[in-house]
Amino acid sequence: MLEAGIASPEDIDKALKLGLNHPMGPFELVDLWVSTCVSIFLNIFIERSAKKYRPNSLLRQYVQEGRLGRKAGRGVYDYSQQRAAEKKA
Repeated sequence: MLEAGIASPEDIDKALKLGLNHPMGPFELVDLWVSTCVSIFLNIFIERSAKKYRPNSLLRQYVQEGRLGRKAGRGVYDYSQQRAAEKKA
């Protein structure tokens, strides 16, 4: 949905939190471990030649751009302002 431009990450996360009572949305979760997720899927994809495990092109793009999630300050979401506020506190 995100890659097709149907909905924003915020809208998708909000829908799953409100509609399914999830504690966090899928993109909030991905931002916690995006680089690990892509590495795992790439290894499974290569080792088993299983197309269903091929990492999403958007996630691969994020990793290539260094958008590795919260720990890097940017993933699906941008955490630069939050990190700056934390440094000031």
